[in-house]
Amino acid sequence: MHHSFSPVWWGRKLEVRKRSWTEITVDILEVALVPSNKMRIMYKSNLNFERFNKYFSDLLRKGLIVEMDNDGRRVYEATDRGKNLLEVLRKAQEIFSEEP
Repeated sequence: MHHSFSPVWWGRKLEVRKRSWTEITVDILEVALVPSNKMRIMYKSNLNFERFNKYFSDLLRKGLIVEMDNDGRRVYEATDRGKNLLEVLRKAQEIFSEEP
């Protein structure tokens, strides 16, 4: 007997797909437009701990997000370079979502 996985919520079938690098990067950078702690960025980006750390550390390393001290609390904010990338990625998403 063959069983297929098909998530159902309130009687409707849900689409299950992984977000692309672009979608996840946009989500993280959008949250980081205002100084935020890691937990808030992870939660608002809808990522689990492992995936979040992978993307977040990459964005930090590339200078797209910067760590700052806010009254003894560590917060993170998108740099000018990160804001520029966010603008480019948003524009690309807009272009690719247009109907031909």
